Amino acid sequence: MNTPTHKHHTWAEPYKIKMVELLRMTTREERLAAIREAGYNTFLTRSRDVYIDLLTDSGTSAMSDRQWAGMMLGDEAYSGSENFYHLESVVQEYYGYKHLVPTHQGRGAENLMSQILIKEGDYVPGNMYFTTTRLHQELAGGTFVDVIVDEAHDPQNAFPFKGNVDLEKLAALVDGVGTDRVPYVSLEGNVNMAGGQPFSMANLRELRLYCDKHDIPIMLDATRTIENAWFIREREDGYAGQPVRDILREICDMTDGCTMSAKKDALVNIGGFFACNDDEVFQKAQNLVVVYEGLHTYGGLAGRDMEAMAQGIREAVTEDHMAARIGQVRYLGRKLEAAGIPLVEPIGSHAIFIDARRFLPHIDQEEYPAQALAAELFIESGIRTMERGNVSAGRDPLTGKNRLPKLELVRLTIPRRVYTQAHMDVVAESVIGVYKRRDKIRGLKMVYEPEYLRFFQARFEPVS
Repeated sequence: MNTPTHKHHTWAEPYKIKMVELLRMTTREERLAAIREAGYNTFLTRSRDVYIDLLTDSGTSAMSDRQWAGMMLGDEAYSGSENFYHLESVVQEYYGYKHLVPTHQGRGAENLMSQILIKEGDYVPGNMYFTTTRLHQELAGGTFVDVIVDEAHDPQNAFPFKGNVDLEKLAALVDGVGTDRVPYVSLEGNVNMAGGQPFSMANLRELRLYCDKHDIPIMLDATRTIENAWFIREREDGYAGQPVRDILREICDMTDGCTMSAKKDALVNIGGFFACNDDEVFQKAQNLVVVYEGLHTYGGLAGRDMEAMAQGIREAVTEDHMAARIGQVRYLGRKLEAAGIPLVEPIGSHAIFIDARRFLPHIDQEEYPAQALAAELFIESGIRTMERGNVSAGRDPLTGKNRLPKLELVRLTIPRRVYTQAHMDVVAESVIGVYKRRDKIRGLKMVYEPEYLRFFQARFEPVS
């Protein structure tokens, strides 16, 4: 008997739809009123006014029938939930760390790690900053130092591993301040602020050798490390055809612990964890999580959330899921590239990043071109995106001036298993429509600025 085979010439999602959420269409006048009311900040717009929501991939995934079934098995005991022990075993299997402390989301884990490992006056090297990570490091008394390769700051550079650590930059920092003032290296998988760019396994091996020599731990931001593993499989010699789960485990085995926002790779709407191998660090985390999150066997989560997370991890490491995940992002990216839209190259994992500086060269960076572009995309068709540039970078704590990063980007973040190819076509048409009238777009001025993480709640007005 012949085994049936399928030869696909057109990409398609490896799932079928069981339930739908109806979307609300709005007029241009309604969208203009909504963005004005929100202070030209897409984070302050209401979900009901959004047509296609590309604000973030954090907690916006569609869960599978098996995840929903698992939620019915939630053990909602305050202490010692069976779902915690199931999640612990799954994390140990797929990520390899000895100890697990669940948290309500990734920034809860970042807070624990920063409070435990960082002391006043420390320096934390990392492969480009992330907003909440850097803030927790600063609140703990540390100073973040960017040691990513120079290629990461050039949106037009097509280097395949722009998430790599520059070992010379790292060595210069350690030699300058001393190993006792470097508590760990902060290593992010598929670096978000660089455009979803991966590090290579070869670079991680070199980093591991250096850190072993200087007795410095490597702490992984594992939020999108499954996607990083996929790029290693695609781009690095010796990894073609290897299971994603094996590459993920190899990455984690070369690090000492991790923080995890399970709202991304693990396909859940809420949840995260801190994991490590060091017994003393684990005991401190167990104790501190009770102060900020909840008991060490639930960490601010319901039992059903931990069960959904455990199942989500199993699904996320499959080749079919990852091929579709990366494939959908690339589909949109290639349509935009074909239309001449300036993007970060190469196309990353979780989002398309528009280079707002090249898109709006007439707007000075002090007038927040990426923020202005995100607002215009919403006005055009109700597509909600987000700024990753001057506003996100914040102010230098010493000078009070805007940090003005080299990358001034608008992120079109694709939720996992939510939208279809047709939605991506609409997004492409909308971006192209804004590009055709780009000369008429004006910059913004900030009229309200919160103390922390201003991109979430700042308000703007168009410059006159």
